[in-house]
Amino acid sequence: MTDANQYMIKDEPFYKATANELDLYESAYGCRLPVMVKGPTGCGKSRFVEYMAWKLQKPLITVACNEDMTAADLVGRFLLDEKGTRWQDGPLTVAARIGAICYLDEVVEARQDTTVVIHPLTDHRRVLPLDKKGELLEAHSDFQLVISYNPGYQSLMKDLKQSTKQRFTALDFDYPEKDDESAIVSREGGVDVELAGKLVDIAERARNLKGHGLDEGISTRLLVYAAQLIGSGVAPIEACKMALVRPLTDDADIRATLDAAVELILG
Repeated sequence: MTDANQYMIKDEPFYKATANELDLYESAYGCRLPVMVKGPTGCGKSRFVEYMAWKLQKPLITVACNEDMTAADLVGRFLLDEKGTRWQDGPLTVAARIGAICYLDEVVEARQDTTVVIHPLTDHRRVLPLDKKGELLEAHSDFQLVISYNPGYQSLMKDLKQSTKQRFTALDFDYPEKDDESAIVSREGGVDVELAGKLVDIAERARNLKGHGLDEGISTRLLVYAAQLIGSGVAPIEACKMALVRPLTDDADIRATLDAAVELILG
């Protein structure tokens, strides 16, 4: 039997609420409704789920979805060892057995024929068919399914089916307001609030270029990376070029525009 304690969040993750998302999530969990957390890359979706698991004192099992993930990777498979054939539960099955919150991170990256296995867990049935094992697993009363989703990457080839979307409640996330984001960057990056505010100013310049040469703006996560580099002794302008500009684009003109913004704000 899997020990649920190994999936508990022991220390409180830092999370700064920006609206009423804490209360809304708690209400959804109270009804054991599945939740879809929507928002751009690096805006705090995963940290929010970790914080809620800690706050509710529930085990959390996180799965980083990818295009090579199969249904067996989620549900489980038979394995051969020196004793013969044995069944090994996948992370989704483990979560359903022990009453954990199962978090499928960036679920849109998974193949659509894989994500359909979650459907019976997201309606009134709350069951998981283990076809290969011949078992119909009834989810533990504490089990909840949470997925994250970046609407900015929608395409005909990479989008959730409506039949999947409409099985979830949803919370919209975005980058925090400047004062809140500055406080987060200061706290997580270990720099003063004034410098954190300048980093946020740089991010806002880049976010204004989304759809005009950039697919995604500078995330709060990257701002924290830049702050940590500065805290370690890297010159602020060099830290920003390394953490904020270079990861974002290879386009020479856009890099030059962002480099100029960094030098203007920090110079």
